[in-house]
Amino acid sequence: MTDKYKDSHLKLFSLNSNEELANKISGHAGVPLGDLFSRQFSDGEIQIHIEESVRGFDIYIIQSTSYPVNDHLLELLIMIDACKRASANSITVVMPYFGYARQDRTAAPHEPITAKLVANMLVKAGVDRVVTLDLHAVQVQGFFDIPVDNLFTTPLFAEYYSEKGILGDNVVVVAPKNSGVKRARSLAEYLESPLAIVDYEDDDKHRENGYVIGDVAGKDVILIDDILTTGKTFASASAIVKEAGAKDVYVVASHGLFTPGSSDLLNNTEIKEILVTDSVKTNTIKPDKVKYLTASELIADAIIRIHENKPVSPLFEFDKNHH
Repeated sequence: MTDKYKDSHLKLFSLNSNEELANKISGHAGVPLGDLFSRQFSDGEIQIHIEESVRGFDIYIIQSTSYPVNDHLLELLIMIDACKRASANSITVVMPYFGYARQDRTAAPHEPITAKLVANMLVKAGVDRVVTLDLHAVQVQGFFDIPVDNLFTTPLFAEYYSEKGILGDNVVVVAPKNSGVKRARSLAEYLESPLAIVDYEDDDKHRENGYVIGDVAGKDVILIDDILTTGKTFASASAIVKEAGAKDVYVVASHGLFTPGSSDLLNNTEIKEILVTDSVKTNTIKPDKVKYLTASELIADAIIRIHENKPVSPLFEFDKNHH
């Protein structure tokens, strides 16, 4: 645990989405979590009472908008309003997982752009800055007219695999769908490993028609994506790379949502290990192969750097020669 942070103008609060992660962030930052009371009435209404003064303080609120998404989003908005009305100096929302980020465009006629709507709601409620972890699409930052710090987890994953000796020419980093090439390339560059892509003859709905662009024969494979929800993308991609001659298959995702049914599906694959961060707390049964990598130190460091007006970019540096 870090020594107590000296700046008394910073206050850290946790709402109900992921208190375990919030406690870790608090420990690394050396800032105790503030006292608040949050409950739901029998009709579903949310009530919040902040049990200490926030007047003149810089407030950081930790809340992932994960399942139940709408409850956690509304709880966050109500907390922001409470801080605003209590004369907080500034309000920063720390969203390790940004729900609705996948709805970032109009993919078909008459569809909303819900990620933009959520951005508008947060700004209207009174947020001054947003800190998040691996946005589904980095352009979501442009939906805000306030600063947004999108923290990247790829260096964390690269360090983990490097320490295990899973790097270099012995492993191929694979994008399980062509939309994830940029993320896969980033990890491949850190690990100094080749890159491959799983593509489909028609589209990714026809998973039985998948094939590998690149060479994975005789190599270990790391499949990387930002969000693991149903597990279908990883299950089909792992079968495709194994058919193409891959040896051990590792899966890594920034956010492990693990919706019902994902555990059974992934347990029945030849995937050796599933690595995710602790950005989301889930109550569903998780696959046997899951390993959690905490993002708490990265988030805590970002909070302190932002509060001290220091750059956040040094947090993403990775020494390739360290290992």
